[in-house]
Amino acid sequence: MLLTKEEGQAQRQWFVVDLENQVLGRAATVIASTLRGKNKSVFTRHVDSGDFVVVINAAKVRLTGMKWANKLYRRHTGYPGGFKEISAEKLREKYPERLVYAAVWGMIPKGPLGRQIIKKLKIFPGDMHTHEAQSPQPLDIPKQYSN
Repeated sequence: MLLTKEEGQAQRQWFVVDLENQVLGRAATVIASTLRGKNKSVFTRHVDSGDFVVVINAAKVRLTGMKWANKLYRRHTGYPGGFKEISAEKLREKYPERLVYAAVWGMIPKGPLGRQIIKKLKIFPGDMHTHEAQSPQPLDIPKQYSN
């Protein structure tokens, strides 16, 4: 957790978050905070001192209200007439990892530091992941964040 003089890097931990029946935005705030390292005493805005986060069951995340039908994710291909949009429901069917990725990416700083931070996020649609060797600790989402 502390910065070592030899390495100049923080000791990073691995956490696993189960998103089954969790509200997407509320879970994303906890994930983004852990990725940035805001829960550590050595937090500095311009230094990446956060931990790795493995997200499982991304396909079973919840959205409140009518967001499954009304929330749209937009992008542009770069070609003329290349504006694409997809609803949250169709995005969950096709690419469930992108729902979580988009929510967390919106909560971290943009630029070189943000691109470095987002690389520590590993998302899996099911309950199996490939990071057992790192022995991730469970990261609980507090009760005030879940309904």
